[in-house]
Amino acid sequence: MAKQVGIYIYPLAEVLDFSGPFEVFTTASRICPDSEPFAVSLISESDEVVAARSGYRVLSDCTISDHPELDVLLVVGGVQSAEMDKPSVINWIAAQAQRVSLVASVCTGVFLLAQAGVCQGKRVTTHWEDIPDFRRLFPGLEVVEDCRWVDEGGLVTSAGISAGIDMSLHLVERLHSRALAEKTARQMAFDWTHSGVAISSV
Repeated sequence: MAKQVGIYIYPLAEVLDFSGPFEVFTTASRICPDSEPFAVSLISESDEVVAARSGYRVLSDCTISDHPELDVLLVVGGVQSAEMDKPSVINWIAAQAQRVSLVASVCTGVFLLAQAGVCQGKRVTTHWEDIPDFRRLFPGLEVVEDCRWVDEGGLVTSAGISAGIDMSLHLVERLHSRALAEKTARQMAFDWTHSGVAISSV
């Protein structure tokens, strides 16, 4: 059975933060020889069109109140400050984190995870430019610098923008196989960077 991957998007989300992982998981399913291991949904707060960064307009597949039961929740970055002040969104992320087997973030998406209490006791990473702000807002959390992603088992966070593709390929390897991850990277003509930090055994 395909693993349900939900990618949460919102106004002013960074385009590659969600488009990159979406491409990785859907490509992996398309080229997998014996099954379709992933079913991917874009999820937003409401059913209105989402205006991402630079006016890139996206219609999500479902909303936070009406979506498939997820196995993986991936929260993207962008201009995330308004989302951090939405109790409905933060409470939904916190509730999903209790249900899914894996929570991930790209770039500043980790701010939303931290706001939802998902990162307690875990080490994380984010875009290099946003590390000082993250440390100021969440001084109790340890941030790992100079890596593409940090894998803490049930929580995987990535650095900025294109690093979400590296992390997503890592997740394909974790959730399916190294062979499929490498085949996916090759299909995408992407030079997969393996400079992540696996802190917990997975």
